[in-house]
Amino acid sequence: MFGVYFALVFFIGWLSLQRTDDASDYWIAGGRLGWLLGGATMAATHTSAGTFIGTIGVIHTVGWSFGWLILSVPLAYFIMAAVLAPRFTRVRKLTLPDFIEARYDSKAARGVAAVIILVAATVYIQAQIVAGGLVANIVFGLTPTQGMIVFTVILLAYTVVGGMIAVVYTDLLQLAIMTIGILVAVPLTLRQLDGLANLLDYAQAIQPLTFSWDGMPGPLLFTMGLAFLLGGVATPEKAVRLFAMRDMRTIRRGVLFTILVVTGVNLLVATVALGTIVLFPSLTTGDLAMPMVARAILPPVVGALMLAAITSAMMSTVDSLLIVAGSALSEDLYRSLVHPEATHARRLVVARVGIFVVGTVPLLMTLSGVSEGELVQFIVLLFTALMASSFFMPVVAGLYWRRANKQGAIAAMLGGVTTAILWEVHGPETVDPVLPGFLVSGLLLLCVSLMAPPPPEKALEPYFSDS
Repeated sequence: MFGVYFALVFFIGWLSLQRTDDASDYWIAGGRLGWLLGGATMAATHTSAGTFIGTIGVIHTVGWSFGWLILSVPLAYFIMAAVLAPRFTRVRKLTLPDFIEARYDSKAARGVAAVIILVAATVYIQAQIVAGGLVANIVFGLTPTQGMIVFTVILLAYTVVGGMIAVVYTDLLQLAIMTIGILVAVPLTLRQLDGLANLLDYAQAIQPLTFSWDGMPGPLLFTMGLAFLLGGVATPEKAVRLFAMRDMRTIRRGVLFTILVVTGVNLLVATVALGTIVLFPSLTTGDLAMPMVARAILPPVVGALMLAAITSAMMSTVDSLLIVAGSALSEDLYRSLVHPEATHARRLVVARVGIFVVGTVPLLMTLSGVSEGELVQFIVLLFTALMASSFFMPVVAGLYWRRANKQGAIAAMLGGVTTAILWEVHGPETVDPVLPGFLVSGLLLLCVSLMAPPPPEKALEPYFSDS
Protein backbone atom coordinates (compact mmCIF):
# COMPACT_ATOMS: atom_id res chain seq x y z
CA MET A 1 0.00 0.00 0.00
CA PHE A 2 2.83 2.37 0.79
CA GLY A 3 4.51 1.52 -2.52
CA VAL A 4 1.34 2.29 -4.50
CA TYR A 5 0.79 5.50 -2.52
CA PHE A 6 4.28 6.88 -3.12
CA ALA A 7 4.18 5.86 -6.79
CA LEU A 8 0.95 7.81 -7.18
CA VAL A 9 2.45 10.86 -5.45
CA PHE A 10 5.43 10.87 -7.81
CA PHE A 11 3.13 10.43 -10.81
CA ILE A 12 1.15 13.50 -9.73
CA GLY A 13 4.42 15.42 -9.39
CA TRP A 14 5.45 14.45 -12.93
CA LEU A 15 2.04 15.42 -14.39
CA SER A 16 2.18 18.74 -12.54
CA LEU A 17 5.54 19.51 -14.11
CA GLN A 18 3.90 19.27 -17.54
CA ARG A 19 1.30 21.88 -16.50
CA THR A 20 3.75 24.36 -14.96
CA ASP A 21 4.41 27.12 -17.49
CA ASP A 22 5.36 30.15 -15.37
CA ALA A 23 5.98 31.46 -11.84
CA SER A 24 2.26 31.88 -11.17
CA ASP A 25 1.68 28.18 -11.91
CA TYR A 26 4.60 27.11 -9.73
CA TRP A 27 3.75 29.25 -6.68
CA ILE A 28 -0.07 29.66 -6.65
CA ALA A 29 -1.30 27.13 -9.26
CA GLY A 30 -2.10 30.01 -11.61
CA GLY A 31 -4.76 31.39 -9.24
CA ARG A 32 -7.31 29.08 -10.86
CA LEU A 33 -8.29 26.74 -8.02
CA GLY A 34 -11.96 25.99 -7.38
CA TRP A 35 -13.49 25.63 -3.92
CA LEU A 36 -12.90 21.87 -3.65
CA LEU A 37 -9.21 21.88 -4.54
CA GLY A 38 -8.66 25.15 -2.68
CA GLY A 39 -10.45 23.95 0.45
CA ALA A 40 -8.83 20.51 0.28
CA THR A 41 -5.29 21.87 0.01
CA MET A 42 -5.94 24.26 2.92
CA ALA A 43 -7.44 21.48 5.06
CA ALA A 44 -4.63 19.07 4.19
CA THR A 45 -2.02 21.71 5.02
CA HIS A 46 -3.62 22.24 8.42
CA THR A 47 -3.93 18.50 9.13
CA SER A 48 -0.34 17.58 9.78
CA ALA A 49 1.77 15.47 12.10
CA GLY A 50 0.63 18.00 14.68
CA THR A 51 -2.87 16.51 14.31
CA PHE A 52 -2.31 12.78 13.91
CA ILE A 53 0.89 12.45 15.95
CA GLY A 54 1.03 15.61 18.06
CA THR A 55 -2.56 16.08 19.27
CA ILE A 56 -2.91 12.40 20.10
CA GLY A 57 0.47 12.44 21.82
CA VAL A 58 -0.39 15.42 24.03
CA ILE A 59 -3.88 14.12 24.96
CA HIS A 60 -2.32 10.73 25.74
CA THR A 61 0.12 12.54 28.05
CA VAL A 62 -2.00 15.23 29.77
CA GLY A 63 -5.66 14.30 29.12
CA TRP A 64 -8.57 15.91 27.34
CA SER A 65 -7.90 19.54 28.35
CA PHE A 66 -5.66 20.00 25.30
CA GLY A 67 -8.50 18.82 23.04
CA TRP A 68 -10.50 21.96 23.80
CA LEU A 69 -8.02 23.97 21.74
CA ILE A 70 -9.69 22.41 18.70
CA LEU A 71 -12.44 25.00 19.11
CA SER A 72 -10.05 27.81 18.15
CA VAL A 73 -9.47 26.33 14.68
CA PRO A 74 -12.89 27.05 13.06
CA LEU A 75 -12.77 30.60 14.43
CA ALA A 76 -9.37 31.17 12.83
CA TYR A 77 -10.63 30.11 9.40
CA PHE A 78 -13.79 32.20 9.80
CA ILE A 79 -11.65 35.27 10.51
CA MET A 80 -9.49 34.42 7.50
CA ALA A 81 -12.51 34.33 5.16
CA ALA A 82 -14.51 37.20 6.69
CA VAL A 83 -11.77 39.65 7.70
CA LEU A 84 -8.56 38.87 5.85
CA ALA A 85 -9.58 37.59 2.40
CA PRO A 86 -11.86 40.43 1.11
CA ARG A 87 -9.04 42.99 1.07
CA PHE A 88 -6.03 40.69 1.05
CA THR A 89 -6.95 39.20 -2.33
CA ARG A 90 -7.78 42.44 -4.18
CA VAL A 91 -4.31 42.37 -5.71
CA ARG A 92 -3.16 38.84 -6.45
CA LYS A 93 0.40 38.22 -5.32
CA LEU A 94 2.66 35.16 -5.41
CA THR A 95 3.76 35.20 -1.75
CA LEU A 96 2.93 36.77 1.61
CA PRO A 97 6.13 38.89 1.61
CA ASP A 98 5.08 40.06 -1.88
CA PHE A 99 1.88 41.40 -0.27
CA ILE A 100 3.95 42.99 2.53
CA GLU A 101 6.01 44.88 -0.06
CA ALA A 102 2.93 46.05 -1.97
CA ARG A 103 1.02 47.25 1.11
CA TYR A 104 3.98 48.96 2.80
CA ASP A 105 5.87 50.03 -0.35
CA SER A 106 9.06 48.53 1.01
CA LYS A 107 11.47 45.95 -0.34
CA ALA A 108 13.16 45.89 3.06
CA ALA A 109 9.91 44.83 4.73
CA ARG A 110 9.55 42.08 2.13
CA GLY A 111 13.09 40.88 2.81
CA VAL A 112 12.51 40.77 6.57
CA ALA A 113 9.31 38.78 6.08
CA ALA A 114 11.09 36.31 3.80
CA VAL A 115 13.93 35.69 6.27
CA ILE A 116 11.45 35.10 9.12
CA ILE A 117 9.58 32.57 6.98
CA LEU A 118 12.79 30.71 6.14
CA VAL A 119 13.79 30.49 9.81
CA ALA A 120 10.33 29.52 11.08
CA ALA A 121 9.79 26.94 8.32
CA THR A 122 12.78 24.96 9.53
CA VAL A 123 11.12 24.69 12.97
CA TYR A 124 7.86 23.35 11.56
CA ILE A 125 9.42 20.98 9.08
CA GLN A 126 11.56 19.56 11.86
CA ALA A 127 8.41 18.44 13.72
CA GLN A 128 7.13 16.62 10.64
CA ILE A 129 10.47 14.92 10.00
CA VAL A 130 10.59 13.66 13.59
CA ALA A 131 7.09 12.21 13.14
CA GLY A 132 8.12 10.66 9.84
CA GLY A 133 10.94 8.83 11.59
CA LEU A 134 8.51 7.45 14.20
CA VAL A 135 6.13 6.13 11.52
CA ALA A 136 8.94 4.52 9.52
CA ASN A 137 10.18 2.85 12.70
CA ILE A 138 6.75 1.35 13.43
CA VAL A 139 5.93 0.37 9.82
CA PHE A 140 9.18 -0.83 8.31
CA GLY A 141 11.41 -1.41 11.32
CA LEU A 142 13.83 1.27 10.18
CA THR A 143 15.64 3.24 12.82
CA PRO A 144 14.09 6.70 13.40
CA THR A 145 17.17 8.24 11.77
CA GLN A 146 16.81 6.13 8.62
CA GLY A 147 13.08 6.88 8.53
CA MET A 148 13.65 10.63 8.75
CA ILE A 149 16.13 10.52 5.87
CA VAL A 150 13.80 8.48 3.60
CA PHE A 151 10.82 10.71 4.46
CA THR A 152 12.79 13.88 3.63
CA VAL A 153 14.09 12.53 0.31
CA ILE A 154 10.61 11.57 -0.91
CA LEU A 155 9.14 14.95 0.04
CA LEU A 156 11.89 16.94 -1.58
CA ALA A 157 11.67 14.95 -4.80
CA TYR A 158 8.04 15.60 -5.74
CA THR A 159 7.86 19.15 -4.31
CA VAL A 160 10.96 20.36 -6.15
CA VAL A 161 9.66 18.93 -9.42
CA GLY A 162 6.00 19.96 -9.49
CA GLY A 163 5.59 23.13 -7.40
CA MET A 164 2.18 24.24 -6.14
CA ILE A 165 0.22 22.28 -8.76
CA ALA A 166 1.80 19.07 -7.49
CA VAL A 167 1.15 20.13 -3.90
CA VAL A 168 -2.53 20.89 -4.56
CA TYR A 169 -3.35 17.58 -6.23
CA THR A 170 -1.31 15.50 -3.79
CA ASP A 171 -3.06 17.39 -0.97
CA LEU A 172 -6.45 16.30 -2.33
CA LEU A 173 -5.24 12.68 -2.42
CA GLN A 174 -3.73 12.97 1.04
CA LEU A 175 -6.85 14.56 2.54
CA ALA A 176 -8.97 11.69 1.21
CA ILE A 177 -6.60 9.11 2.70
CA MET A 178 -6.47 10.94 6.05
CA THR A 179 -10.25 11.18 6.26
CA ILE A 180 -10.83 7.54 5.33
CA GLY A 181 -8.11 6.42 7.73
CA ILE A 182 -9.51 8.20 10.79
CA LEU A 183 -13.10 7.25 9.92
CA VAL A 184 -12.03 3.59 9.97
CA ALA A 185 -9.82 3.93 13.06
CA VAL A 186 -12.49 5.38 15.38
CA PRO A 187 -15.08 2.55 15.28
CA LEU A 188 -12.40 -0.14 15.40
CA THR A 189 -10.77 1.52 18.41
CA LEU A 190 -14.16 1.81 20.15
CA ARG A 191 -14.85 -1.85 19.39
CA GLN A 192 -11.70 -2.82 21.29
CA LEU A 193 -13.13 -1.03 24.34
CA ASP A 194 -16.78 -2.10 23.98
CA GLY A 195 -18.09 1.34 23.12
CA LEU A 196 -17.69 5.03 23.95
CA ALA A 197 -19.08 4.80 27.49
CA ASN A 198 -16.55 2.17 28.48
CA LEU A 199 -13.78 4.17 26.81
CA LEU A 200 -14.51 7.14 29.06
CA ASP A 201 -14.68 4.98 32.19
CA TYR A 202 -11.49 3.08 31.38
CA ALA A 203 -9.55 6.28 30.57
CA GLN A 204 -10.64 7.83 33.86
CA ALA A 205 -9.61 4.72 35.79
CA ILE A 206 -6.17 4.42 34.18
CA GLN A 207 -5.33 8.13 34.24
CA PRO A 208 -7.41 9.99 36.87
CA LEU A 209 -6.44 13.40 35.45
CA THR A 210 -7.79 12.56 31.99
CA PHE A 211 -11.00 14.61 32.34
CA SER A 212 -9.71 17.30 34.68
CA TRP A 213 -8.13 20.67 33.94
CA ASP A 214 -5.05 19.80 35.98
CA GLY A 215 -3.12 18.15 33.15
CA MET A 216 -1.82 21.51 31.88
CA PRO A 217 -1.72 24.94 33.52
CA GLY A 218 -4.69 27.14 32.59
CA PRO A 219 -2.58 30.07 31.27
CA LEU A 220 -0.65 27.69 29.03
CA LEU A 221 -3.84 26.20 27.58
CA PHE A 222 -5.31 29.66 26.92
CA THR A 223 -2.19 31.01 25.24
CA MET A 224 -1.80 27.84 23.16
CA GLY A 225 -5.35 28.40 21.93
CA LEU A 226 -4.34 31.97 21.10
CA ALA A 227 -1.39 30.64 19.10
CA PHE A 228 -3.69 28.38 17.04
CA LEU A 229 -6.14 31.26 16.51
CA LEU A 230 -3.70 34.01 15.51
CA GLY A 231 -1.32 31.71 13.67
CA GLY A 232 -4.18 30.10 11.78
CA VAL A 233 -5.12 33.47 10.29
CA ALA A 234 -1.72 34.72 9.23
CA THR A 235 0.58 31.77 8.50
CA PRO A 236 2.10 32.16 5.00
CA GLU A 237 1.33 28.65 3.73
CA LYS A 238 -2.40 29.21 4.38
CA ALA A 239 -2.60 32.87 3.37
CA VAL A 240 -1.04 32.15 -0.03
CA ARG A 241 -3.86 29.70 -0.77
CA LEU A 242 -6.24 32.65 -0.81
CA PHE A 243 -4.30 33.91 -3.85
CA ALA A 244 -4.54 30.46 -5.44
CA MET A 245 -8.38 30.42 -5.49
CA ARG A 246 -10.35 32.10 -8.25
CA ASP A 247 -12.47 34.70 -6.41
CA MET A 248 -14.12 35.57 -3.09
CA ARG A 249 -17.10 33.29 -3.66
CA THR A 250 -14.71 30.39 -4.23
CA ILE A 251 -12.68 31.35 -1.16
CA ARG A 252 -15.76 31.39 1.09
CA ARG A 253 -16.87 27.97 -0.10
CA GLY A 254 -13.34 26.58 0.14
CA VAL A 255 -12.84 27.88 3.69
CA LEU A 256 -16.24 26.49 4.76
CA PHE A 257 -15.17 23.10 3.38
CA THR A 258 -11.91 23.43 5.31
CA ILE A 259 -13.73 24.24 8.57
CA LEU A 260 -16.05 21.23 8.25
CA VAL A 261 -13.30 18.75 7.37
CA VAL A 262 -10.71 20.00 9.87
CA THR A 263 -13.18 20.18 12.78
CA GLY A 264 -14.53 16.70 12.01
CA VAL A 265 -11.05 15.17 11.73
CA ASN A 266 -9.92 16.86 14.96
CA LEU A 267 -12.89 15.49 16.91
CA LEU A 268 -12.28 11.98 15.60
CA VAL A 269 -8.58 12.26 16.40
CA ALA A 270 -9.41 13.33 19.98
CA THR A 271 -11.60 10.23 20.36
CA VAL A 272 -8.79 7.94 19.23
CA ALA A 273 -6.42 9.79 21.57
CA LEU A 274 -8.59 8.90 24.57
CA GLY A 275 -8.55 5.28 23.40
CA THR A 276 -4.75 5.22 23.39
CA ILE A 277 -4.70 6.15 27.09
CA VAL A 278 -6.44 2.83 27.78
CA LEU A 279 -4.79 0.66 25.16
CA PHE A 280 -1.18 1.89 25.52
CA PRO A 281 -0.76 3.40 29.00
CA SER A 282 3.03 2.93 29.25
CA LEU A 283 4.50 4.37 26.05
CA THR A 284 7.93 6.01 26.24
CA THR A 285 6.49 9.03 24.41
CA GLY A 286 2.90 9.99 23.63
CA ASP A 287 3.90 10.55 20.00
CA LEU A 288 4.01 6.77 19.53
CA ALA A 289 0.30 6.40 20.38
CA MET A 290 -1.20 6.78 16.91
CA PRO A 291 1.36 4.59 15.11
CA MET A 292 0.70 1.92 17.75
CA VAL A 293 -3.06 2.08 17.07
CA ALA A 294 -2.38 1.45 13.40
CA ARG A 295 -0.02 -1.43 14.08
CA ALA A 296 -1.61 -3.19 17.06
CA ILE A 297 -5.35 -2.48 16.86
CA LEU A 298 -6.33 -2.23 13.22
CA PRO A 299 -6.35 -5.10 10.72
CA PRO A 300 -3.18 -5.14 8.59
CA VAL A 301 -4.68 -3.53 5.49
CA VAL A 302 -6.60 -0.92 7.49
CA GLY A 303 -3.53 -0.29 9.65
CA ALA A 304 -1.46 0.30 6.54
CA LEU A 305 -4.12 2.73 5.32
CA MET A 306 -4.02 4.56 8.65
CA LEU A 307 -0.24 4.81 8.62
CA ALA A 308 -0.43 6.04 5.04
CA ALA A 309 -2.90 8.65 6.31
CA ILE A 310 -0.45 9.78 8.99
CA THR A 311 2.29 9.97 6.40
CA SER A 312 -0.10 11.93 4.16
CA ALA A 313 -0.76 14.39 6.97
CA MET A 314 2.92 15.09 7.37
CA MET A 315 3.66 15.29 3.66
CA SER A 316 0.70 17.57 2.90
CA THR A 317 2.02 20.11 5.39
CA VAL A 318 5.73 19.92 4.67
CA ASP A 319 5.30 20.25 0.91
CA SER A 320 3.29 23.45 1.50
CA LEU A 321 5.99 24.85 3.81
CA LEU A 322 8.69 23.95 1.29
CA ILE A 323 6.82 25.85 -1.43
CA VAL A 324 6.49 28.89 0.85
CA ALA A 325 10.18 28.72 1.81
CA GLY A 326 11.26 28.29 -1.81
CA SER A 327 9.19 31.28 -2.90
CA ALA A 328 10.63 33.36 -0.05
CA LEU A 329 14.16 32.67 -1.26
CA SER A 330 13.50 32.91 -5.02
CA GLU A 331 10.86 35.65 -5.32
CA ASP A 332 11.22 37.67 -2.12
CA LEU A 333 14.99 37.67 -1.63
CA TYR A 334 16.71 36.76 -4.91
CA ARG A 335 14.39 38.44 -7.41
CA SER A 336 13.35 41.37 -5.23
CA LEU A 337 16.69 42.30 -3.66
CA VAL A 338 19.49 40.63 -5.67
CA HIS A 339 18.55 40.14 -9.33
CA PRO A 340 15.28 41.89 -10.37
CA GLU A 341 15.81 40.95 -14.03
CA ALA A 342 16.28 37.23 -13.40
CA THR A 343 14.47 34.97 -15.86
CA HIS A 344 11.75 32.57 -14.82
CA ALA A 345 14.08 29.62 -15.44
CA ARG A 346 16.82 31.07 -13.23
CA ARG A 347 14.33 31.87 -10.44
CA LEU A 348 13.05 28.30 -10.55
CA VAL A 349 16.61 27.00 -10.15
CA VAL A 350 17.07 29.24 -7.10
CA ALA A 351 13.69 28.13 -5.73
CA ARG A 352 14.47 24.45 -6.13
CA VAL A 353 17.85 24.90 -4.45
CA GLY A 354 16.05 26.78 -1.67
CA ILE A 355 13.48 24.02 -1.24
CA PHE A 356 16.28 21.46 -1.02
CA VAL A 357 18.18 23.50 1.57
CA VAL A 358 15.13 24.31 3.72
CA GLY A 359 14.10 20.65 3.61
CA THR A 360 17.58 19.41 4.52
CA VAL A 361 18.50 21.81 7.36
CA PRO A 362 15.69 20.61 9.71
CA LEU A 363 16.83 17.02 9.12
CA LEU A 364 20.41 17.94 10.04
CA MET A 365 19.17 19.83 13.12
CA THR A 366 17.17 16.81 14.26
CA LEU A 367 20.05 14.41 13.66
CA SER A 368 22.32 16.68 15.73
CA GLY A 369 19.94 16.48 18.71
CA VAL A 370 18.02 19.79 18.46
CA SER A 371 14.59 19.47 20.21
CA GLU A 372 15.41 15.87 21.12
CA GLY A 373 12.63 14.39 23.26
CA GLU A 374 10.20 17.26 22.55
CA LEU A 375 6.63 16.25 21.71
CA VAL A 376 5.82 16.95 18.05
CA GLN A 377 2.85 19.18 18.87
CA PHE A 378 4.98 21.53 20.98
CA ILE A 379 7.40 22.01 18.05
CA VAL A 380 4.38 22.81 15.85
CA LEU A 381 3.11 25.30 18.44
CA LEU A 382 6.45 27.12 18.42
CA PHE A 383 6.17 27.60 14.66
CA THR A 384 2.61 28.87 15.02
CA ALA A 385 3.71 31.31 17.74
CA LEU A 386 6.52 32.64 15.53
CA MET A 387 4.16 33.19 12.60
CA ALA A 388 1.47 34.87 14.71
CA SER A 389 4.01 37.12 16.43
CA SER A 390 5.53 38.14 13.10
CA PHE A 391 2.66 38.52 10.66
CA PHE A 392 -0.76 38.82 12.31
CA MET A 393 -0.49 42.53 13.13
CA PRO A 394 1.32 43.70 9.96
CA VAL A 395 -1.14 41.80 7.74
CA VAL A 396 -4.48 42.45 9.47
CA ALA A 397 -3.72 45.99 10.68
CA GLY A 398 -2.25 46.75 7.28
CA LEU A 399 -5.60 45.97 5.67
CA TYR A 400 -7.72 48.02 8.08
CA TRP A 401 -5.51 50.84 9.42
CA ARG A 402 -4.32 53.35 6.84
CA ARG A 403 -1.67 54.81 9.14
CA ALA A 404 0.30 51.54 9.38
CA ASN A 405 3.60 52.12 7.56
CA LYS A 406 6.76 50.27 6.60
CA GLN A 407 8.70 51.33 9.69
CA GLY A 408 5.93 50.02 11.93
CA ALA A 409 5.62 46.77 9.97
CA ILE A 410 9.35 46.04 10.08
CA ALA A 411 9.49 46.82 13.81
CA ALA A 412 6.43 44.65 14.45
CA MET A 413 7.84 41.65 12.57
CA LEU A 414 11.32 41.82 14.08
CA GLY A 415 10.13 42.69 17.58
CA GLY A 416 7.42 40.05 17.61
CA VAL A 417 9.54 37.14 16.39
CA THR A 418 12.50 38.11 18.61
CA THR A 419 10.26 38.31 21.69
CA ALA A 420 8.69 34.92 20.91
CA ILE A 421 12.12 33.28 20.51
CA LEU A 422 13.49 34.83 23.70
CA TRP A 423 10.38 33.79 25.63
CA GLU A 424 10.69 30.22 24.34
CA VAL A 425 14.27 30.07 25.60
CA HIS A 426 14.07 32.09 28.82
CA GLY A 427 10.40 32.69 29.66
CA PRO A 428 8.18 30.68 32.02
CA GLU A 429 6.76 27.51 30.48
CA THR A 430 3.26 28.29 31.77
CA VAL A 431 2.70 30.92 29.02
CA ASP A 432 3.07 30.21 25.31
CA PRO A 433 5.50 32.56 23.48
CA VAL A 434 2.67 33.80 21.23
CA LEU A 435 1.22 36.10 23.91
CA PRO A 436 4.30 38.26 24.58
CA GLY A 437 5.27 38.11 20.90
CA PHE A 438 1.84 39.26 19.73
CA LEU A 439 1.63 42.06 22.33
CA VAL A 440 5.10 43.40 21.48
CA SER A 441 4.34 43.20 17.75
CA GLY A 442 1.08 45.15 18.14
CA LEU A 443 2.65 47.78 20.40
CA LEU A 444 5.58 48.34 18.03
CA LEU A 445 3.31 48.58 14.98
CA LEU A 446 1.17 51.22 16.71
CA CYS A 447 3.93 53.34 18.23
CA VAL A 448 6.46 53.25 15.40
CA SER A 449 3.80 53.88 12.73
CA LEU A 450 2.58 56.98 14.59
CA MET A 451 6.12 58.31 14.95
CA ALA A 452 7.04 57.81 11.27
CA PRO A 453 5.51 59.44 8.15
CA PRO A 454 2.29 57.89 6.78
CA PRO A 455 2.58 55.42 3.89
CA PRO A 456 2.24 56.71 0.30
CA GLU A 457 -1.26 56.80 -1.15
CA LYS A 458 -0.28 54.48 -4.00
CA ALA A 459 0.34 51.70 -1.47
CA LEU A 460 -3.04 52.25 0.23
CA GLU A 461 -5.27 52.67 -2.82
CA PRO A 462 -5.67 48.97 -3.80
CA TYR A 463 -6.71 47.98 -0.27
CA PHE A 464 -8.69 51.05 0.87
CA SER A 465 -10.43 52.19 -2.32
CA ASP A 466 -13.88 51.69 -0.76
CA SER A 467 -13.19 53.77 2.36
